[in-house]
Amino acid sequence: MKNIVIFGAPGSGKGTQSDKLIDKYGLGHISTGDVLRNEIKNGTELGKTAKSYIDKGQLIPDELMIDILANVYDSFGKEHEGVIFDGFPRTIPQAEALKKMLATRGHRVAAMIELDVPESELMQRLLLRGQKSGRSDDNEATIKKRLDVYHDQTSPLIDWYKREGIHNHIQGLGELDRIFADICTVIESL
Repeated sequence: MKNIVIFGAPGSGKGTQSDKLIDKYGLGHISTGDVLRNEIKNGTELGKTAKSYIDKGQLIPDELMIDILANVYDSFGKEHEGVIFDGFPRTIPQAEALKKMLATRGHRVAAMIELDVPESELMQRLLLRGQKSGRSDDNEATIKKRLDVYHDQTSPLIDWYKREGIHNHIQGLGELDRIFADICTVIESL
């Protein structure tokens, strides 16, 4: 079971690299952003609640996210090769809750893969993505808030995963194929 946490600031390439990993390794994919956007699009109560946080550039409450992720994780069935967690965890309490949720199923996170990208590049990527996709959260003010939240609340996970002994640093700036090859080296070493 190769459960992977793909980690990095907004715009670091988590979704792009996740898609390539799914194609190569047949892993399941849980993108909290996709799950939440789907709930918002469908106008569910969860979606409405999530939207109120997202629109302010804030994180979704932990209990809510773990319940959502447990349901999606279980939907893959018992025979899957593993799952890529994309955009989760974002805080140390979420990492602890994910570890506990997986442990109750006899599973664990095998590797945390950090995509490290300079902030100036992140801003350019997200503004461009916003222009192309029309995502309302990809505007300069919200991006700055999201990056502040990342630095304050999410980046401490790097040290947490180092202590767990499963942190892997990948230079996320450069050729897409080189970045992917570096990630594959990590996965194939598991």
